[in-house]
Amino acid sequence: MSKNLVIVESPSKSKTIGKYLGNEYKVVSSKGHIRDLATSGKFGLGVDVENGFTPNYVPIKGKSSVINELKKDVKDSNLVYLASDPDREGEAIAWHLKDALGIKDDNYKRVRFNEITHDKILEAMKNPTKIDDDLVKSQETRRILDRIIGFRLSKLLQRKIGAKSAGRVQSVALKLIVDKEREIEAFIPEEYWTITAIFKDYEAELFKYKEDDIDLHSKEEADAVLNKISDKYTVESIEKKEKARKSKFPFITSTLQQEASTKLGFPAKKTMSIAQKLYEGIDLENETVGLITYMRTDSIRLSEDFIKPAMKYIEENYGKKYIGYVKKTKKTENVQDAHEAIRPTSVLREPLKIKQYLTSDEFKLYSLIYKRTLASLMADASVNQTTIVFDNNNYKFKTVGSILIFDGYLKVYKDYESNEDKILPEIGDKEVAITNNVDCSQHFTKPPARYSEAKLIKTLEELGIGRPSTYATIIDTIKSRGYVDLVEKKFKPTEIGIETTDKLQDYFSDLINTDYTKNMEDDLDSIAEGKLVWNKVLQDFYDIFEPRVEKAFSDMEKKAPVETGEKCPECGNPLVIRKGKYGEFVACSNYPECKYIKKEEKEDIIICDCPNCDGKIIEKKSRRGKIFYGCNNYPKCKTAYWDKPINEKCPECGKMLVEKNGKIKCSECDYKR
Repeated sequence: MSKNLVIVESPSKSKTIGKYLGNEYKVVSSKGHIRDLATSGKFGLGVDVENGFTPNYVPIKGKSSVINELKKDVKDSNLVYLASDPDREGEAIAWHLKDALGIKDDNYKRVRFNEITHDKILEAMKNPTKIDDDLVKSQETRRILDRIIGFRLSKLLQRKIGAKSAGRVQSVALKLIVDKEREIEAFIPEEYWTITAIFKDYEAELFKYKEDDIDLHSKEEADAVLNKISDKYTVESIEKKEKARKSKFPFITSTLQQEASTKLGFPAKKTMSIAQKLYEGIDLENETVGLITYMRTDSIRLSEDFIKPAMKYIEENYGKKYIGYVKKTKKTENVQDAHEAIRPTSVLREPLKIKQYLTSDEFKLYSLIYKRTLASLMADASVNQTTIVFDNNNYKFKTVGSILIFDGYLKVYKDYESNEDKILPEIGDKEVAITNNVDCSQHFTKPPARYSEAKLIKTLEELGIGRPSTYATIIDTIKSRGYVDLVEKKFKPTEIGIETTDKLQDYFSDLINTDYTKNMEDDLDSIAEGKLVWNKVLQDFYDIFEPRVEKAFSDMEKKAPVETGEKCPECGNPLVIRKGKYGEFVACSNYPECKYIKKEEKEDIIICDCPNCDGKIIEKKSRRGKIFYGCNNYPKCKTAYWDKPINEKCPECGKMLVEKNGKIKCSECDYKR
């Protein structure tokens, strides 16, 4: 009997949704993307740049069997629901599924799940739409742009300086880090001094002389002040204010990554991986349910379906005075405003109640999301702040104290925001305080701080570079390419990272920069809104970009390989360090005339005696880097095994026994032990 087919991206999501929809539906997974651009054609781009940038899509390696299975499922179904993630990338995946599986327009529906809960899944299934072609074109344009820039610039840098890769957003993020390092290197510390009067219960710091701010730049200037002040500090003014301390907005993708980094110590990649699991579904006692809404969003909006029960929960658990308000922002939301902020799918699923079903890290992240969302709907905290200014021979000293008088949202969010009362004693107007205890300290201004992961994400977002959903991948890439090191949890560019940035700026400074990258993001948004034609945007870019690449290939000086100080034993030219597919190796500088390659001098790992000669079986590596076991008398003896020999003979055929995945078997016959 035919069923309706629902195709989602992940197996865990298909498991959760399948439980909600029942026997009338078959829920299967595409296991992510099924197709990508080919690596054929001009420059291996997989794009016909001469004919409207027509893309050539091929199955991703290993996905042909998935596509064939899905085709069978489509053939056996009445109607296909394409239920990939509710964002541009998900829209593109839905289109690829429709196109690759040959699904006709009248035989499919597009459904989007912002949260994986029973009611929301059924609601979405009742309100299907069609694929948004503008969103698909926007994502397709992004992919083609990234392919053109990535392939062309990476090939250029690999050939010229031995760098591993470049990218549209990756290279701009690296430039930010390099620019910051140059600011630090150019920074000249400036001396300054502070004078602080120390009383029994508080301290007061010098900040003015008469009505002017005072800056002390030397010990002589500080000593001059000390010589002019007495031990008597007369109260000049007392100001008391009640200040509201507002909670923050609920999380969007970028702020979740930042807060999880600073408060939990999670890298962005880890945060997004855990959030994905929380979204797709967790097995609780009596149900499998998504604990949070979709975690790739730019919107701070909360739905009325959540706000109303949340407000009721706040009143019942904390009292009426803790009920807050829904925060608004002047920020113009983009197309992603169809989403909500990242929030728990139910305010009743308190973190402690479901802790037993979560890993330690899942619990930490879920608690952060839950408490941040609840706090955003709670009343402001209130602080009584007192500022006292003292006069001492026209030198003004100031002390500030504050007392929390109403905790408001801090009732639930205090674990993530510090608040220490600083209580000042009751002091009357014109009262005189006396002390001879005065601290006079030398300081030096500090250079700007390097980017932490959280700060880099915040900067990328503020500059409008990339998309929050891509930040984790961008950061992971510049780390894995060896372009940055982590020093005290902050990014410091490596030598190759700096060289990569400098070379790109020499030839592409007007393309690899924050303004151009932001403008390109704006163009991608306009494509998504149907305001720009996708391949015209690509053509305008390519007409500028490709001539620059050709010029760089022609003009950029190739970096000379590093000499080892040794001479080639075959031709006498210097030996140099080269980079190959499987890492660095030492070879002759006179290549291709001399093809000498120095063999690695390392001690052989002996496994056992060779059964066919007087040699030893040693561990070796194939040209592709795979470990195998062969005789050290090669090529005279060609004995070799892919599995590790154990120096025992097979009781049935007498050949060598080998070990594979912890099991013993014969290298020749079917014997197993």
